[in-house]
Amino acid sequence: MATEHELDAFLRSVQQRAFKRTAYAVRDDDAALDIVQDAMIRLADRYGDRPAGELPAIFQRILSNATMDWFRHRKVHQGVFRNLSDFEGPDADDPLDLMEILGGLDLGADDEVQRRQLLAMIEDEVAALPARQREAFLLRYWEEFDVAETAAAMGCSEGSVKTHCSRAVHALARALRERGVGR
Repeated sequence: MATEHELDAFLRSVQQRAFKRTAYAVRDDDAALDIVQDAMIRLADRYGDRPAGELPAIFQRILSNATMDWFRHRKVHQGVFRNLSDFEGPDADDPLDLMEILGGLDLGADDEVQRRQLLAMIEDEVAALPARQREAFLLRYWEEFDVAETAAAMGCSEGSVKTHCSRAVHALARALRERGVGR
């Protein structure tokens, strides 16, 4: 069983990555924050008594389900309010600040500008991936899950994970080459 300290340490270790992953998916920082907080609360309430080693896979599954629930709720909401001009959806163009990831790296001014431009391009291309490809890519390469853990979190086969990741990597490489990166 995970101790309260282990659960707290786990949640602290995943909070930033979980937020970024969810923000990529929903393209709304406020909604992403709510989704991640709800997922963390569900994990603590329902699965806090599980061994610490099981927490990453359980959390990713809860987070994936919470994100899908958000999309379902949004779809229903938009269907109900589609014809009412007083209601508008959230702004999907809010940029993410990937520079937080780089933290305290000591870069020169030129390096910093180039890094920001490259991260903005990568962010745009990751956000443009189809949902399942984006989810597989972020779990495998951002969360550093292995194929089996990713398959469990996504609720699909390991073969599907490999296919989604391969397509995502090829799409990102092609899109970045088209934008002049890696030539």
